[in-house]
Amino acid sequence: MKIAVVGLWHLGTVTASALAAEGHDVIALDSAEIVASLNGGSVPVDEPGLRELIAEQRAAGRLRFAAAPADASGAELVWFTYDTPVDDDDNADVAFVIESALAFLAAFPGEAVVAISSQVPVGSGAQIAARAGDRFRFAAIPENLRLGSAIAYFRKPDRFVVGTADAGAREVIGRALAFAPEIVWMGLEAAEMTKHAINAFLATSVVFANELAAICERVGADAREVERGLKSDLRVGPKAYVRAGEAFAGGTLARDVGFLSALGARDGVAVDQVRATATSNERHRNWPYERVRAALAAVGGSRVALLGLVYKPGTDTLRASTAVALARQLRADGVTVVAFDPAIPAGDARLDGIADVAGSAAAALAHADVVAIGTAWPEFKALPAAAFANARGGVVDVGRVLEATAGAAGVPYFAFGRPDTVRA
Repeated sequence: MKIAVVGLWHLGTVTASALAAEGHDVIALDSAEIVASLNGGSVPVDEPGLRELIAEQRAAGRLRFAAAPADASGAELVWFTYDTPVDDDDNADVAFVIESALAFLAAFPGEAVVAISSQVPVGSGAQIAARAGDRFRFAAIPENLRLGSAIAYFRKPDRFVVGTADAGAREVIGRALAFAPEIVWMGLEAAEMTKHAINAFLATSVVFANELAAICERVGADAREVERGLKSDLRVGPKAYVRAGEAFAGGTLARDVGFLSALGARDGVAVDQVRATATSNERHRNWPYERVRAALAAVGGSRVALLGLVYKPGTDTLRASTAVALARQLRADGVTVVAFDPAIPAGDARLDGIADVAGSAAAALAHADVVAIGTAWPEFKALPAAAFANARGGVVDVGRVLEATAGAAGVPYFAFGRPDTVRA
C-alpha cells in the first residue's frame, strides 16, 4: 500500500524506511532543506543501520523523499511523525506539531486515514480531527522506538498500540502493520493516554531505583544486589525498568511526565506522584557533578577527563545529554574539561565553550585529575587500567562502566549505589 510519512527526524526516518522494508510504497515528506539532505545521503540522527536501510529502500524504489503534499497523492495512510520540539526546560512545542499537521492536510489531495505518532498530549488527535475536515479518518499510534535500536524495535515490536473508533481506519492500519505480532486496539484518547502512562511509569521506576541507591550508599548495601533481589520477585520481574544510574534527561520520559503534570493542573486532578517523580529526578541529576567536585577538592585538582558526551551509546545526539550538562556545570566553575566520545569529532563546534573535545580517549585522559564517565560506550571497558592510573582524584562513574578497570588501576572509584562511595 502507499503510505505518506510526514516529519523526517529520528522517528520519521525510522518509520519511513522500516515501512518500506516491509514492502510498502512510502513517500516521506518534510521541508525542501531536510529532503535535500536526505537525498544527499545524510541522516538526521546517527541511528545504527538507518543510513544503510534508507539507501537500500531507495535503491529498491520503495522509498522516496519529497517536500510537497501533492507528491503524496494516492496515499491511503498519512502518518505524522514530527519530533515534537522542546526547549531547554523540556517544555514541548505542541502547537508546532498541530499546525504543521493541519497545514499538510489542507494541501493534501484526496482522502486518507491519518495516524499521529508525534509525542503530543492526550486530546491532540481530536483537536486536529475537529479542524481538518471530513476527508480524513483519524488514529493515534504512539511511537515505540528505542534510540540506538529503533529499527529493530519498529520491525520486530512486542506490539503496536493503535487508537481509533473508525472501522475503516482500523482496516487500513491493520494492513500497514500486518508484520506486527499484535495490535492492541483502543480509543483515540486511550492510545494517547497509554503513551503518557508508559513513560510516566518508566520515569517513576528510574526515580524509585535511584532513591533506593542513594540510601544504599549510606547503609552499606550494594544497589546492584538489591536490584537483583527486587527483580527476582515475580511481581516485579527480571525485565523491570529498575536500575540505579543516571537521572532521566529530557526526551520522551520527561515530556510525558510534563504532559501529565500539566493535564492534572488544568483539570484540577491531584497528580502528586507524577510531580514528585520530576522533583526527585531533578535532585538526583546533580549526583555526578557533586561527586566530581568533591573528588577534585580532595586532591586540589582542576582538570577532568569526560569520557562520553552523547545522550546514549550508538547515537550522535547531544540534546538532553547529562554528560553535556555536567561539562557545562564544571566549566562554569572554572574546571578544565577535556572530553572524548567515539561519535563526536575533535573540535566539534557544538561543544565550544563547554568542553575541549579530544580525538582519542588517551588524549582526554592525559593529565586528568579526575575521570568522569558521561556515556556508557562499551569501548571504554576495553581501555587498559594503566590509562587511569594517574587520575589522583579517581573515577566518577554513575553507571558502573569501569568498575573492574578502576579497581585494577588502584584509584578511588565512585559509583552510584555502591556502599563504599560515601566513605571513600
